[in-house]
Amino acid sequence: QVQLVESGGGLVPAGGSLRLSCAASGRTFSSKAMGWFRQAPGKERQFVGGVNWSGDITYLSDSVKGRFTISRDNAKTTVYLQMNSLKPEDTAVYYCAASIYIDIYYHTVSEFGSWGQGTQVTVSV
Repeated sequence: QVQLVESGGGLVPAGGSLRLSCAASGRTFSSKAMGWFRQAPGKERQFVGGVNWSGDITYLSDSVKGRFTISRDNAKTTVYLQMNSLKPEDTAVYYCAASIYIDIYYHTVSEFGSWGQGTQVTVSV
């Protein structure tokens, strides 16, 4: 089991940037793909992006492609989500998650076995 703690959320004006971090504990971090999800009030949890176990393959949803990047540092057991050109529709609670696999296959909640507590991102108009 991997324990995950997100940080870096906050209030930012439209067009601004934020960098989310997810610190992991547990010896299996480097063997797991990692993902970021977000959930807005009244909506389902949505896949934002993911990175495979080694960090050389990344995935981003169409809604954030070109604006967000995802990366990981296995030496620091941390995964990052750099968010640029933020829009009000990006407002949500952002969750870090550890996959049960080494790569991202389905971009769905069901392939992730460990979750952080979430961090709020609010983008003002």
